[in-house]
Amino acid sequence: MKTNYLRNLGITVVMTFIFAGCKKNETTDTGIANTDTVSAAAEVATATTTCSAPAWASMNGGTTGGDTAKPTVVSTYDALKAAIQNTSIKVIQVDGTITIPSGGRISFQDQTGKTIFGSPGATLASTDQTKDKSGIIYVKRCKNIIIRNLIFDGPGAYDTDGWDNATLDACTNVWVDHCEFRDGLDGNFDIKNTSDYVTVSNCKFTYLKAPKAGGPGGSDDHRFSDLIGSSDGATADRGHFRITFVRCWWAQGCVARMPRVRFGQVHIVNNYFSSTVSKSCIQAGFEANLLVESNIFENVKNPIDLMDKNSTAVQTRSNVFTNTSGTNAGNGIQAFVPPYSITVLDTANVKSTITGTDGAGATLAGNSCSSL
Repeated sequence: MKTNYLRNLGITVVMTFIFAGCKKNETTDTGIANTDTVSAAAEVATATTTCSAPAWASMNGGTTGGDTAKPTVVSTYDALKAAIQNTSIKVIQVDGTITIPSGGRISFQDQTGKTIFGSPGATLASTDQTKDKSGIIYVKRCKNIIIRNLIFDGPGAYDTDGWDNATLDACTNVWVDHCEFRDGLDGNFDIKNTSDYVTVSNCKFTYLKAPKAGGPGGSDDHRFSDLIGSSDGATADRGHFRITFVRCWWAQGCVARMPRVRFGQVHIVNNYFSSTVSKSCIQAGFEANLLVESNIFENVKNPIDLMDKNSTAVQTRSNVFTNTSGTNAGNGIQAFVPPYSITVLDTANVKSTITGTDGAGATLAGNSCSSL
């Protein structure tokens, strides 16, 4: 399989440059961005890349985003917002650092088949810590979406009941890959409201800024990274939240919710947890069905928190706990069986893979494909 994949990849690269030589002057009329801000070679590489999602996002018809559409390159807030909200634009390339203005959280709604990816170092930044004017992007009722190689840089944790850096709401078939989420106000990246068939791969979650204490929500340290499911009473979420977290890194600064899960069938496989300020890592909430497999927990507290012990299943296997304290066992109930195939790394290779040059975070050259 690997030999065939490499052969096919080589053919694709050759055909790409032949195609580029024949049609190097072809443009896409989007009415928004000038794509000359990147080299022609970069445009060709990104325009013809088809990256198919692994794990849960590969089910239900799969996730290919905007596929091979030519990228629209954006480097300003106005251009980014216009491109995201224009349904005819299928691939967006973010270049440089774009600051989200106060109250400018971008609403990305009711679209199908779109990719947003970053050039090396591309960053979406927010500095607002107020309840209503915070946040970077809110994705709602979208299907077949890919978000890759972006840094989401929030203002720092402050419990004002504000917005996360990014939220998925009622979305299906979403692949979030090689992104870095840091210093979210309310959270780094949350998934809610019947979202389904989601894969989060090669992502890094961290808090680099000191939390702001004294928020009206009651927490003096709200560095709570990732929440799946908004409440125990949201029973419409039953049968949804089929999510994979694979080769992700919950790094320094994360205190809890790595992730916290309600309902869903969530596969947490080959991840690395290393925040020395942690109070709880994986949190198994109401009716959570978790398969926790071949992860590395290092210098953390409560690697697996059973909370109120009302989960459906928390199955652990082949995890490694180094210098940890607190709970690290499941509830003795076998979890769901993933319907997809995925390469599971031996735990001896997990940390080096995730922290390596092309590991977790926005470490890609652009929209180049990576395999699991």
